Amino acid sequence: MIGCKDVMQELSNFLEGTLDEDFKRDLRSHLTNCQHCQVVVDTTRKTIELYCDGELFPLPTAVRDRLHEVLRQKLQGKCT
Repeated sequence: MIGCKDVMQELSNFLEGTLDEDFKRDLRSHLTNCQHCQVVVDTTRKTIELYCDGELFPLPTAVRDRLHEVLRQKLQGKCT
């Protein structure tokens, strides 16, 4: 079972489309049931699209790591 922490850890891989199909299916199932994660994923995707004029690009490792840390801190205790 995938939880909020898993979503945050794999957020960039999910947005880049590099997850295996089973994990991607489980993650999408979690997003269907978790409004908080759904908002985070949608907002992150839209931010990247706006920044890149509609084109997704891989986040630099340092940026991705900082984003994940901030998201972990925000989600601590709010989700399973």
